[in-house]
Amino acid sequence: MGIGLAKRSLDVGLVVRDADACLGFYRDVIGLGHIGTIDMGGGNSMEQLAWGESVVKLLRLVETPPARNPPGGSPTATGLRYFTMFVDDLDDVIRRCAQAGAPTAFGPVEFMPGVRLVIVEDPDGNWVEFVHRAG
Repeated sequence: MGIGLAKRSLDVGLVVRDADACLGFYRDVIGLGHIGTIDMGGGNSMEQLAWGESVVKLLRLVETPPARNPPGGSPTATGLRYFTMFVDDLDDVIRRCAQAGAPTAFGPVEFMPGVRLVIVEDPDGNWVEFVHRAG
């Protein structure tokens, strides 16, 4: 028996180097709803963006940590390397990301019959996988 889930979704928190660019990507390019900004104290803040019942949290720190995730997604390091968003129109996502200059890391491909995906990089180099299931 697993733990009791109080929310049937997963939130993700990203410590970002360029919070303004990342906010623009997730809010304006991808279309996540801006919930608001939380003052974390000491000049630090968090932007919260809604994706269905999930929340993408962008943590803006006054002192940017010196270490960063290595670029290149899954093939380059262990740990959280990407997260997935299921979308209604993959071609629209691909077009929006291309217009915004977001690099494509993988795809687009038909992963299995009726399932297409593309992985793009946000302005901080985090990989975001977008998946569309036909039907």
